[in-house]
Amino acid sequence: MHIPPPFRRDDPAALQSAMRRFQTATLVSHGASGLMATHVPIEVAESPSPLGRLRCHFARANPHAEMIAEADEVLAIFHGPEGYISPNWHPSKAHNSKVVPTWNYATIHAYGTAKSFTDPNALRALVGKLTDRYEARQATPWSIDDAPDDYIDSMLSAIIGIEITVSRLEGKWKMSQNRSAEDQQGVIHGLQAQGDPGSLALADEIQKKI
Repeated sequence: MHIPPPFRRDDPAALQSAMRRFQTATLVSHGASGLMATHVPIEVAESPSPLGRLRCHFARANPHAEMIAEADEVLAIFHGPEGYISPNWHPSKAHNSKVVPTWNYATIHAYGTAKSFTDPNALRALVGKLTDRYEARQATPWSIDDAPDDYIDSMLSAIIGIEITVSRLEGKWKMSQNRSAEDQQGVIHGLQAQGDPGSLALADEIQKKI
């Protein structure tokens, strides 16, 4: 990924934290049939050091499950807040008109090697962790233990676990860092005025990087 210096993020701990916030990833690998991609929620672990491990699950019927485990290298792409930036939001436009539309975004590319696992206990632990993370927002969180064991067992038999040991991390935060502080604040205010969840999330992300 092309990353101009102002937008580069390298700290592994910060990138792991952001991957947890972004929650889902597009897993890409190449095999005999060409490129294939699968979109999944991801569990991010700090160990093994220094770059950690990613775990997720595919449907057993997904041909990518076998393909990704055989690939020499796989890529997990995490997508953070993103959105259109209007030239009208830059106060500098009134002085020199040297502004153009652009797109701000945050993304992380995690490279590594993958292996699959089918142990029912390991799959249950993975699904349980992912469920607990998302159910924590609910007034009455649902637990995997709320469903009959035989039903959960049948669901687990239909999936396969994927574990990726991360060998390289690249983070890109294109958040108007190449603009003046005045223009950055103008972008934040412009996004906040849009009012939709995506624009508000992007405005918050820009504020974190200023």
